[in-house]
Formats: sequence, structure tokens, C-alpha cells
Amino acid sequence: MALPLLIEPDQLLPRLDDTSLLVIDCSSRQHFDQAHIPGSVHLPPARLQCGIKPASGKLPDRQALSALFSQMGLTPDTHVIAADDEGGGWAGRLLWTLECIGHRQYSLLNGGLLAWIDEGFPVSRDAPSTGPSDYNVATIDTGPIASLEDILVQLESSDFAIWDARSREEYEGSKVLAQRGGRIPGAAHLEWTELMDKTRNLRLLPLPEIEAMLQRQGLTPEKHIVTHCHTHHRSGLSWFVGKLLGYPRIQGYDGSWSEWGNHSDTPVASGP
Repeated sequence: MALPLLIEPDQLLPRLDDTSLLVIDCSSRQHFDQAHIPGSVHLPPARLQCGIKPASGKLPDRQALSALFSQMGLTPDTHVIAADDEGGGWAGRLLWTLECIGHRQYSLLNGGLLAWIDEGFPVSRDAPSTGPSDYNVATIDTGPIASLEDILVQLESSDFAIWDARSREEYEGSKVLAQRGGRIPGAAHLEWTELMDKTRNLRLLPLPEIEAMLQRQGLTPEKHIVTHCHTHHRSGLSWFVGKLLGYPRIQGYDGSWSEWGNHSDTPVASGP
């Protein structure tokens, strides 16, 4: 039975022994060691980013990604379940990365480890039994990726929209984490945490409610939308939400503000 793009803990539970599934946990190492979904493997979130400043959030190269997913035990036939301990940022970034390497069999665990543990589902402290594989990332699909140059040439287009998933302070420029603070001109602001239901272990809000929030910001499905944060970590969740809602042209800007705000001549806006 095919799994949905967004999966609930009670849907995953009866599939834990399914060898065609691989649960990849992007939580902190501390949380993973304390308690994790039985059979899951830990992926240190930093390995999803190249780590090269100033644009440290950019996608790693093919060789690094091949080594990472071989270590995870991924095969071309594996269905990945992504989970984290923060509401879906790193899990979404993982699924965006899989999209970029052409691996499109995946789901996100709604509420992640918070929901799994808080609601009494079984946990383990055992080391995973999954062995390594030989996963070869042959090509990078640039379709899900927006570059600085892509954004610059489309800034004036009425068909184009930018979804800034950072905090309000970063967006307005009062909190500066790069050489320059502020936002990409014309960007719409919807902080990633606003997508989460704080009363339900950080599950996503009901999709109609999220759709209405996006509509109010002008982030409508007929537009080409690029989402970003500072390093395309938090915007991993906003990219996934666009994918979940069926937005046909949503991309992640992996350079994000760490690239844009440290560039010498990119346009910047600030203030409310």
C-alpha cells in the first residue's frame, strides 16, 4: 500500500518491520540516543548542507550525497520516512534533498519525534541494524533548486513570489545575521513556526488553514514560488508544505539569506 506524503504515527506503527521503508531521523544526536523510532537511522542535519561559507546551506556535491545516503542504507527502491524533533524543518530539508537527487519515494512524519514519543508509541535506544548500501547520486535535478541568479531575473515578474520563512525580526532587518539585514524586495513573510499546531505536538495545521494563510500573503498555487530562510533549513518545511499542497512550481533557495545578505550588490529591503 502506497504511503501518503504526510504520514501519521499510527500509520507508521504497523509498517515498522517493513524492509522497504527507511525511517531517517534528523533530530539532535542527544535526542536520538535517548529515544528513537525502532529501526530508524540518525542523520546529522549538518550533513544536508555543504557547510561552505557564506552560503553554508547550499546542497552538498554528488560525491558527498552519495556517501551520506550509502551510509544511511538507502536504495533506489526504499521509501523514506523523514522525522525530526522540531516540527519538520530538517525533515523537510531531507525530503527536498531527496527530490534534488531524483529519489521521490518519501513521506514526512507529522509531528515527528515529539508526537511519536509524547503519544506513547514504542521507542528504542538500540543502534540501528540497517547496513550501508551503495547509493550513487548520478545527477542533481536542478528543478527544485533556485539560485541567486534565478531570483534576480524574476524579481519584477507578477508570476513570481518569494516566501521568506525566517523570523519577523530577520525579515524586517532588526535582527542581522549576515553583512546586511532585511529581505529580498517583494518577499512575503510567513514564519515556518506559523505552520505548526502547538497544541498537537507541532503537527502541521489543517491544510485548508495553511492554504488560507498562504493566500493572504499572495503565495498562490499558480505562481512560481521560491522559499528561503537563512540556510534553507527552516524553509525545508515551507518547501514541503508547498509540495504537500500540490503547488507545481515551488523551489528552495539553498543559498538563502546567508548568500543574499552577504552578497555585495543584491537588492535589499527592510522595515515593516
